[in-house]
Order: sequence, then structure tokens, then C-alpha cells
Amino acid sequence: MSPFPSSASPTENWRHLRLTVADGVATVTLARPEKLNALTFGAYADLRDLLAELSRERSVRALVLAGEGRGFCSGGDVDDIIGATLSMNTAELLDFNRMTGQVVRAIRECPFPVIAALHGVAAGAGAVLALAADFRIADPSARFAFLFTKVGLSGGDMGAAYLLPRVVGLGHATRLLMLGDPVRATEAERIGLLSELTDEGRADERAAELARRLADGPALAYAQTKALLTAELDMPLAAAVEMDAATQALLMNGEDYAEFHAAFSEKRAPKWQGR
Repeated sequence: MSPFPSSASPTENWRHLRLTVADGVATVTLARPEKLNALTFGAYADLRDLLAELSRERSVRALVLAGEGRGFCSGGDVDDIIGATLSMNTAELLDFNRMTGQVVRAIRECPFPVIAALHGVAAGAGAVLALAADFRIADPSARFAFLFTKVGLSGGDMGAAYLLPRVVGLGHATRLLMLGDPVRATEAERIGLLSELTDEGRADERAAELARRLADGPALAYAQTKALLTAELDMPLAAAVEMDAATQALLMNGEDYAEFHAAFSEKRAPKWQGR
């Protein structure tokens, strides 16, 4: 994402989520616990715009996405979204579905790692938000459910049919997206959907620890690694190795690469600048 701002001023007033930023770590909490953090039109728009704003500011070096209360996110609000979409025309529906996809693109394209801290349900759009994150850390209560076919829609929603086979393989992705059955944390770990399975109630803590580690590390190296992982999913090998070569040449001319050598020579820890 471009770091160049428009005329619009940055805001800290996000009506549909809670944001805290401390020492380079942003925590975005879906905060409708009475509705299992079900997403509304405004929540999607806030997530899309917040990620773009944080990407432009370049002060955030890691982001934790969490849910308040009994679960992570139960998906789109049945009344506020599903009920409302029944009265929309095709153009309005296309605008809405494009917006939900823009949230997933924003998670994948922002220049910092995103960590989903999971407990309880991650269903429908909530499961896809977690899927789009770079890391998924869950406790044993977590369960995924890609519910789209159960409401009569395609399982390939918000990029799920693109991302999920690349995370768990085509066979598991077909089962999860076609049938929409819940996947508990232990199975999610077995098929590679989780980055880490924690003890009960420790997902938020472990996500915060990982975010701190990432924020203290070589931010530019992490950003370029994330960008390459996304860009090279559909590249032939020759194009991928050429992109790797160009990226490494740029980073080798950076301050962090020189700082590593200086720290190694002086037998001390590197002081990463993200440049």
C-alpha cells in the first residue's frame, strides 16, 4: 500500500471496532460481544479503511486481530447484512461483495504481519478474516466454519477459494468450503490451518508475544517477505526467483543489513530500524 496520504485526516474514532497502538503493535478488537462480534456494513468498511490508514502511517510493525467476549467472529450479522442484502439490486450487491474482498486484500497487502488471536467461533466471514492473517494462534475452544454454502451461497467468498487451498491443500479446502462443517482447533492444527495451538485462554497472550517479537524485528525484511509470499503464489519459478533477487539486492543496500554485520562483529544484538 502507498504511504502517501490524501487530504483526509487520520482518525482514531472507529465506531465499529476498538483500536489500541503501543510501541509499534496495533491491536484491533471486534467489539460486539453480545452478537459474537458479527460484522456489519460499517465494520467491514472500518476494517478496510483502518488497515489502509495504518499502512500509510508506517508506525505499526505488527497487528493483532482479536474478538471480544465468547468468540472471535460469527461472520456477517444475519439481520444487519443478510436481511438487508435481500432488498439490494445486483449493482448494490456487487459493491458490497467487493468491499468484503477489499478487507481481505488489505490484510494480505498491508506492510506488517497480521496475527489472528482466536478463541470460540470463527465462522463465515470471521473464518476468512482469520484465514487472511499471516499467523493464526488459537486456544482449544476455537472452531472454524466456512458457512457460505449453508446459506445458499458459494463457498468461494472473500477470496476463500483462493487462500484456503494454499494453506491446507485442495482436498481439505474442498471439504471445508463445500460442506461448511465446523473444524475444531485440534483438527485445524493437524491440517495446517493454525500457526499455533495454545493452552486454554492463552491465545491473546501468545498473539501479543508474537506481535512484540515481530515489532522488535527487522520490519522491512518482514514486509518484503510478506509481499513475496503473496505475489509469488501465482508466479512461475523463473519470475519468482527474479523477484527474490531484486528484493534481496534492495535489502542488501539497506540499513538493517549493515546493522546486522556491525552487531555480529561487535558481538551484540542488532538494533533494527526497519530501513
